[in-house]
Amino acid sequence: MIFEDFFLRALAAGVGVAVISGPLGCFVVWRRMAYFGDTLAHSALLGVALGLLLGFNLTLGIIATAIMIALLVTLFQHQKRLASDTLLGIMAHSSLAISLVVLGLLQGFRVDLLSYLFGDVLAVTLEDIYWIYGGGIFALLLLARIWKDLLAVTLHEELARAEGINVALVQTLFMVTVAIVIAIAMKVVGVLLITSLLIIPAAAARRFSSTPEQMAVIASLIGGFSVILGLMGSLEWDTPSGPSIVVAQVTLFLGGLLIGSLFLRDKSQRSGT
Repeated sequence: MIFEDFFLRALAAGVGVAVISGPLGCFVVWRRMAYFGDTLAHSALLGVALGLLLGFNLTLGIIATAIMIALLVTLFQHQKRLASDTLLGIMAHSSLAISLVVLGLLQGFRVDLLSYLFGDVLAVTLEDIYWIYGGGIFALLLLARIWKDLLAVTLHEELARAEGINVALVQTLFMVTVAIVIAIAMKVVGVLLITSLLIIPAAAARRFSSTPEQMAVIASLIGGFSVILGLMGSLEWDTPSGPSIVVAQVTLFLGGLLIGSLFLRDKSQRSGT
């Protein structure tokens, strides 16, 4: 089968985002930060609106806005008046609402909101791929730099602080890394489904991993494989590409649960005999 250039570009972009998201998604799952991911995803649309309004590169606008929101969340989390989930909810929905109002006020622009909300990976350009791999490599290098300290903070924050780890700096760098990955992933699955790329492969990999590093690698493999399955299904049945990728991820996750349950049952039966 010979694939068109647009499909190969989509495959390169989707697999790249999935591989990058795997290790990062593990920490999102371990630290129970899925709602934080949703907040940054909603702010990505604000980056689009500001980019169009101010006339600069949209990808750069998305990255800058996501990093700004991540830093604001880090700053506001130290206050005691509002719970973290309340703060994230306010920032997520306010940024989404502001972005939609700004987009509605723009004159002379036709904005395809569905492509931003649900992704349009089949329309990625070479420039988009450069952003994905350039930003992704930077994010992975940053994550590798703080990996050990971030693991220590995730396992026991107070103990990590007692060992001399700068917890605030590590957490801030991690949130910035999440912001970068979410920004470059927007083109693949859109604002409403970005967080799925982080949490579903990581959750699926958890059952088959015995170390954090194993889980990161397996999550990347599951994410990449789900992108291939999703795009092939989208090509075969003419379904939306972004949601098709997420459906493939959910299918692999449920399959992993079933295989894991059968394995545990067989193991318990053998130990019983």
